[in-house]
Amino acid sequence: MNNQTVLTKEDRKNAFLYCRFRDEQFALYDEYAKRHGILMNTFLVLNVLFYAEDGITQMEICKKTFQSKQTVSLIIKKLLAERYVTVVEPSGNKRMKIIKMTESGRSYSEKLVRHITWAEDTAMSMFSPEDQKTLVDLSRKFTKNLTALVNQEMEE
Repeated sequence: MNNQTVLTKEDRKNAFLYCRFRDEQFALYDEYAKRHGILMNTFLVLNVLFYAEDGITQMEICKKTFQSKQTVSLIIKKLLAERYVTVVEPSGNKRMKIIKMTESGRSYSEKLVRHITWAEDTAMSMFSPEDQKTLVDLSRKFTKNLTALVNQEMEE
């Protein structure tokens, strides 16, 4: 831990508020998914698959959803059993499988995914272009700083 940083009461309050808003957003996504009979992790995978019209690898899904290989694998197996996705091995490469949504999967997830996308896009549009840029820039910077500080623990 960097002892040179002096944390003020305001720093602590704002960190708490920012993280609380983030947690509130996660809870909102979780509740939305549950209302539609799925887990949030499954919703995140469906969202990625819906917009990957040509298909996507499992590793790419992991990167885009920030989920483990095991979690994504279990979700894909469930979606396969429900016939919402297909798995294709391009040119006999058994290690690289392309996951693609079926028509049934697209029908199942379209309203669910498009509604969230619309809500996110509309919520952002309620900010001025300058505020949008500020929000994105500061959120990116906070995430970068947080990542460095959380990973710093491993080095000590």
